Amino acid sequence: MTTVSDILSFLDTLAPRGLAESWDNVGLLCGSGKQEVRRILVALDPFENVCREAVEANAQLIVTHHPLIFDPLKSVTEDDPVGRCLRLLCRSDISAINAHTNLDYAPGGVNDTLAAVLGLTAVQTILLPGKDYGLLRHGTVERQPLGDFLALVKKELGCPGLRYADAGKPVRHVAVGGGACGSELKDAVRAGCDTFVTSDVKYNQFRDAFDLGLNLIDAGHFATENPVTAVLARKLAARFPEVEVISSRVHRDVTQFFE
Repeated sequence: MTTVSDILSFLDTLAPRGLAESWDNVGLLCGSGKQEVRRILVALDPFENVCREAVEANAQLIVTHHPLIFDPLKSVTEDDPVGRCLRLLCRSDISAINAHTNLDYAPGGVNDTLAAVLGLTAVQTILLPGKDYGLLRHGTVERQPLGDFLALVKKELGCPGLRYADAGKPVRHVAVGGGACGSELKDAVRAGCDTFVTSDVKYNQFRDAFDLGLNLIDAGHFATENPVTAVLARKLAARFPEVEVISSRVHRDVTQFFE
């Protein structure tokens, strides 16, 4: 019998909880470690539509990147989206596990996956000072105009659109950081990169990148992180062949572009 604790222990080998930021909330956030698991639903976020999908799929566990509980809760009611999700999961005896910033840092996690999807070669980690791990990855692509690389990013990540700053350089040495990594601009520059792909970039960060001579591409939070869910699903299925692992079919980015 495979239990929630078995799944959690395996995920800890992929993305050790010790890598998570101190402010983060990772691991088992709802349910019981003793619960038997026959079906797992994997998604980027544990939003209400995903929780309902898990109920309809008769899953015993959802595994997500983002946490179901992040800020301290003062109540669990139907009046709050998180409360509704928790009540639904508890009524349906469904557990919830997440690997967040630990999966960002982990080898083979969010950022290695993003680098692979964008076709980077000779990929390396930009290490944190004094650490043997880091958040960003960097590698090379065939030298090309920024416009060609923008088209590739949009296609491979399925983005509805891109925001970018053109520093007037061709693309060759690329850094990537899934999610909100705009504050890591200088790390990309120090690594010798001419281009940085991330998301949730602020206005002043675009200007900073331009002044630093760095092409900066904001491809969206969902698009830069969601590819890792397929990796998680494959690894879980390989490790637990007796468990059915399914990827969410209802979860998608609600961000749209009006043209």
